[in-house]
Amino acid sequence: MDFELSETEAAFRDTLRRFVERDIMPVAREWEHSGRYPTEIVAGMRDLGLFGITIPEEHGGLGLGLVSLAIVFEEISRGWMGIAGILGSHTLACAMIARHGTEDQKRRWLPELATGARRTGIALTEAGAGSDLQGIQTRAWRDGDEWVIRGTKYWITNARYADPLPVLVKTDPDAEPRHRGMSVLLVPATSPGFSVERDLDKLGYKGTESCEVVLDDVRVPHENLLGGEVGRGLQQVLGALQVGRVNIAARSVGVSQRAYEEALAYSQQRQAFGQPISGFQAIQLKLADMATEVQAARLLTWWAADQADRLPRSDVQTGMAKLFASEVALRTTLESMRVHGGAGYSTELEVERLYRDAPLLAIGEGTNDILRTVIAKGLIAG
Repeated sequence: MDFELSETEAAFRDTLRRFVERDIMPVAREWEHSGRYPTEIVAGMRDLGLFGITIPEEHGGLGLGLVSLAIVFEEISRGWMGIAGILGSHTLACAMIARHGTEDQKRRWLPELATGARRTGIALTEAGAGSDLQGIQTRAWRDGDEWVIRGTKYWITNARYADPLPVLVKTDPDAEPRHRGMSVLLVPATSPGFSVERDLDKLGYKGTESCEVVLDDVRVPHENLLGGEVGRGLQQVLGALQVGRVNIAARSVGVSQRAYEEALAYSQQRQAFGQPISGFQAIQLKLADMATEVQAARLLTWWAADQADRLPRSDVQTGMAKLFASEVALRTTLESMRVHGGAGYSTELEVERLYRDAPLLAIGEGTNDILRTVIAKGLIAG
């Protein structure tokens, strides 16, 4: 049983860490508060080949396993979690196309997605359908050699840059069970009737846009039906969400690690009653708990990533990692703010951004309460 990274994985992590500390950390606070889009950082990720991490080498990607994926999202989130969002939705969609796409779809889309010449995301959520994906209302019906799509999607990351955008639709709203009436269509950004209406304001998770997308009788060719098979959409999406849960767990570790680092450094600099506050037992207990929980979350995330690579389904394992790591992020960012005291409430320090970013991690890729039921059902089923 080996709890260490391989030499290759460790070298990869070091390369990412240098990129984050050179190109992301120095600008994250200023750009996040100003709302500036991180164009230069996106270019840097493209140069590192990070847009191809889940795309097989035969299609121009890096073809990395999920432990390496976890390393990517931890390191980037340690610098700025919003940047990880730009890469996250793209990576999830690419994994879905690589796993379920037809050979023509793979040849058509993956090479440019791997280089970042194209980018993508995934359109699942609607105003009345978040965790309950079977409740979506977006419809698509066949008209000759085309599909016509009508509906509205919310909270879509990368919507302004995605080409194509995989969209989960109902192709048979009367199907029983309901999942048999759901499909995924790959929608080109230039399709008439496709529009990104607005960016939705958020507490945190800035740097990447989250948009409302309207599909007003958008027509796409039948060849853009993912996998070429009607009624497989929900299975395709749920399989990809296993990758998404590893992604969110790793982001949570990155946010928690940075919150701990900021608390440790501040405790050694801040003086009270004639000594650094790190000398007080109350602060020491917080630091010890933070460091322990962060390392536990990291190891659980690596284990879940490894299991997801080995098993056809890993809902329990990836659910556990996402649940635990995101709860650690909530606790660690709050404790870091407490270590900072009044200074932590200021926008001049990093911790307030970490504190605002953390709640999304307990909501995204399935709320933690939903994941608790997923884990429990998996345990009961054996």
